[in-house]
Parts: sequence; C-alpha cells; structure tokens
Amino acid sequence: MKNILLLVHDDAGQEARLQTALDLVRAFGGHLRCAGVLVVPPLIDDSYSGGIGAAMLFADERERETRNRAKLEERLAREDVPWDWVEGIGPVAECIVEAAILADLVVLNRQLDHFPAPDMANIASRILMQARKPVVAVPDTLERFEPGRALIAWDGEGSAAETMRACVPLLALADAVRIVMISEKGDIADPAEAATYLARHGVEASVAVIAGDGRKADAQICEEAAAWDADYIVMGAYGHGRLAEAFGGVTRRMLASCQWPLVLGH
Repeated sequence: MKNILLLVHDDAGQEARLQTALDLVRAFGGHLRCAGVLVVPPLIDDSYSGGIGAAMLFADERERETRNRAKLEERLAREDVPWDWVEGIGPVAECIVEAAILADLVVLNRQLDHFPAPDMANIASRILMQARKPVVAVPDTLERFEPGRALIAWDGEGSAAETMRACVPLLALADAVRIVMISEKGDIADPAEAATYLARHGVEASVAVIAGDGRKADAQICEEAAAWDADYIVMGAYGHGRLAEAFGGVTRRMLASCQWPLVLGH
C-alpha cells in the first residue's frame, strides 16, 4: 500500500483525513497523492438571473479551494513525505474514482459539511463500487491513525474476504489482530479459516465468535471494538439494488455513528 490517495476539500473533516493519510504514508514508506476537488454547485432555478447564481456559487468554491491548496502545499512542504497533487471538477465520487486508478488506499471521512448532496455514505459507496480500492473512512475528530490493534468484522462473505485480503499489508503493521463474527442461527462461515489465511501471510490473529443477541450487528461489533480497545475496524461493504449504489444497513449505520476509523472494501 504505497500509494495513498487523499480527498482534499475545505470542510470540517479535512484535518482528520490529512493526518490519517500522513500517518499511513509514513507507516508504509509510501507516496501521498492529494486529489483536490472543485464541487459543482447543486442545480438551482437560475432561469431569471441568466445563470449568475450558479456562477457565483462556483466562483466562491474555486476561491475557497485555491486558498485551501495554498495552505496545504505550505504545510506539506514541511512534512517528511513525498506528495503530488491532482485536481478534478465535478461530483466528489467521480473525481476520486478517476484519481484512484493507481491508488492502493483512499482516505475519506464520514461527513462533508459543505455538501448538500450527495451524502458521504453515497460518495463512499460509489468509490468502492467503481474504484474497487479499500477506503479508510475516519471520524472528523480523529487526531491520529494508529495501526496497532485491528478488528476484522467477519461474516464469511466475499466482500469481507476480499477486504481482508486487500488489507494484509495494513494488518501486517498491527500489534494485534482480532477476527470477530456475530453468529446467527444457520451460519456456516468459519472465522478460523480467515485466521489461517492471515497466518500464512505472517499475520497472527485471534478469533471471537459472539452469539447474536437480537441487536443490530453493528452494535455488537462496536461493543467488541470498545472491549478489545481496537484502533480501527476492517469490514466488507455491501451494495444492493440494480445500480448497487446504496450500502446495506450495517455499513451505513457504522459510517453514521461508529467512533472508530473504518477500512471498507467491496
């Protein structure tokens, strides 16, 4: 995971994204690519003003992001990481997917407070479906990304397995790895096989199978993460519907309320 792609936009989550990306680049001895995005304003009824309203909104966005780039470039010049910069204009997801062609990991956050639409769950979903790269989605308040204790939410499905495989380099940095399965009646998935797979890559992992208690699976996953003192959670993300653009309930709720960084894959 040498190529880390960072979404750059002047919003409340930028500092958390930036610090996470810097931590990951340093951990891997990698390269940071900053993807600056100029967001096209949402459609408004501009028929009486000849488009002046939309033009003014976009001019404000361009001015704000120009200042933001200058500020970040000054900061990055003082950081001990190699970096470069690309820019895109348009919807966030489309710009990031285009920039992610040669990325190994994409760093996002949970909320983008300046975006009336679409929401971050939709943005992350589109990036996962189209770019097929793991996404690190961090809380806006995160100060550092610690790779020390990794919890893997396991259900034996292809999405969880593919995410775990893609994240082996990240898991190899961990001091401890724990595979957690919320077991429901009729489950046939065996998390021990996942532990065996990781062991063949030099990653030792403990296994915990927890009986479902009627609550949502995400509540039990977060409870286990708190009890085990996890630093981040690795999990598969699920798309459904004809266009596969919306997350399943567990992933969406985790994005909305989980206090830990999420490493998502599909």
